[in-house]
Amino acid sequence: MKNTGIYPAEILIPEKTDMSKWSCVACDQFTSEKEYWDKLADFVGDARSTLKITLPEIYLNDNAEKRISEINKNIKEYLCGGGFRRLPKGYVLTVRSTPFVKKRVGLIACVDLETYEYKKGSKALVRATEGTIEERIPPRLKIRENADVELPHIMILFDDEKREITERLYEQRAEFTKLYDFELNMGGGHIEGYFVPESENLADKFSALLDCERLKAKYGREDEFAFAVGDGNHSLATAKAHWERVKANLTESARKTHPARYALAEFVNIYDEGIYFEPIFRFVCGVDRNKFIKSLKEKVSGHYRVADGNTATEVAGNKPLPSVISAIDEFISEYISENGGSVDYVHGEENLFKLVKADKTAVGIMPDALDKGDLFKFVSQSGAFPRKTFSMGEGVEKRYYLEAKEIRN
Repeated sequence: MKNTGIYPAEILIPEKTDMSKWSCVACDQFTSEKEYWDKLADFVGDARSTLKITLPEIYLNDNAEKRISEINKNIKEYLCGGGFRRLPKGYVLTVRSTPFVKKRVGLIACVDLETYEYKKGSKALVRATEGTIEERIPPRLKIRENADVELPHIMILFDDEKREITERLYEQRAEFTKLYDFELNMGGGHIEGYFVPESENLADKFSALLDCERLKAKYGREDEFAFAVGDGNHSLATAKAHWERVKANLTESARKTHPARYALAEFVNIYDEGIYFEPIFRFVCGVDRNKFIKSLKEKVSGHYRVADGNTATEVAGNKPLPSVISAIDEFISEYISENGGSVDYVHGEENLFKLVKADKTAVGIMPDALDKGDLFKFVSQSGAFPRKTFSMGEGVEKRYYLEAKEIRN
């Protein structure tokens, strides 16, 4: 059987906890909306919560060292104080609804970090779908290096056009033990989870995706490409960096089973009806709005829109989407270097317009959306997209922290 990079795990789930307070959205969301996190903190109160064992990126420059120390302290308290229940080795089937989709089905499992590579031109089984900024890894590594457990917001895509894996498990869900069923906070929708025992049949189905003839027919080449990182690329890159540090001091035998080698993630079929791609917008502030827009339109061709408050102006062009985004990002970087300002990345038109309207020094840049059907073929043939090319859905649809896995012996 081929090594596909996906494995069952001994997953930890919260015990005797208010699940709606426990489960919180991914740390890289709502990074320009402090009111979101303030409201969430008020809702959570004194309850056990993933909010207290993860670090929202909005706080990266706000006593981060102290926050990380508190995170690791809370993790130990939760582990020692009966905050987690360890499941038998297996998987968790997730069924998520959001304000935008009726159903999205995923499978919580481990990815073998020895099969993952985010470097440009990677031919690994598991690959990044967008460029990785290595400077963003060290702050995350500080959190991970002393943590006893990980909580993933990573979503990894697989290319199962016949819908024979997670869709079949969904049809069989009544046969599995239900682990949770609750409303997510802050408008995140609803989620159910089912324990799926370890299964050779499931492993065989993932292995079948790597059939050489199938891959050649789909991608035009015999490229053993099993999984594409859809969300949480920098978190998975951090897990990889942490594992490289850990394994340097291990024997070959110990490397095979050390828990840090395997990172927990949610695996989702790219053909799942609940998966849709949204563009990620650039929010630039602290600039002369008119000067910025005039220069942008002169220097960057290709199809995109520019928001200046209440309206968005369309810029025409037919360059490929990756080229347009690269040109936009290069322009922003050069402009800020010469004139000052800052850039953030925003999900959703409503959020972008709200931010731009509230700040007369701000501009929103809105690239087109990527067709999800093009993802695997493009990455196979041309490598990763520019960073922040697409998002799988709106901010409230992102994976919420829920399950955990130990990463220290």
